Amino acid sequence: MLLKVHPENPQLRHIKSIVDTLKAGGVIIYPTDTIYGLGCDIFQPKAIERICRIKGVDPRKAQLSFICNDLSSLSEYTRQLSTPVYRMLKEYLPGPYTFILPASKQVPKLLQSKKNTVGLRIPENKIACAIVKELGRPILSASLPGEMLEEYTDPEIMFESFQHPVDIIVDGGIGGYQPSTVIDCTGDEPVLVRKGLGEWTEEIV
Repeated sequence: MLLKVHPENPQLRHIKSIVDTLKAGGVIIYPTDTIYGLGCDIFQPKAIERICRIKGVDPRKAQLSFICNDLSSLSEYTRQLSTPVYRMLKEYLPGPYTFILPASKQVPKLLQSKKNTVGLRIPENKIACAIVKELGRPILSASLPGEMLEEYTDPEIMFESFQHPVDIIVDGGIGGYQPSTVIDCTGDEPVLVRKGLGEWTEEIV
């Protein structure tokens, strides 16, 4: 199903319909402030496995992260943050960044890496945040399979390609083509893992 949602004022009835699908173990494609991504409820193991089948990857080896609504909910899924890291998160979120942080016990084991870390995001996108807020917990964030294709910016073209493997393609308008900037915050100093849309300098902290 292709569902058009207003990017600035997401219709509550549409958000509720998306959340009902997620709670039932559904898989969606939805917009963020960077690229469109695959998503599901992080506490629906079968939905996570569906996403990994679509991507053709092992769940523990996949680059999967969480979309959170705010810093308060983000902090539930990571162990105690140092003051410098918290300040950095507060300054750069919401925004086009994924921060790799030590995973808390709240993170489902299926989604923990071998290093017991988790990628966390708070995108500057009203649709994504509205979905997470209505659900009451994070949703999974995974890139679409294959290379970053130009077609992945257009929800109608994505619908033609993914209408069978996923339940809802959330049309929030034309998306971006640059992924988030990934920062590893598990060591003594933050390390740039992937340069994406978000600006990054070594003096960021």
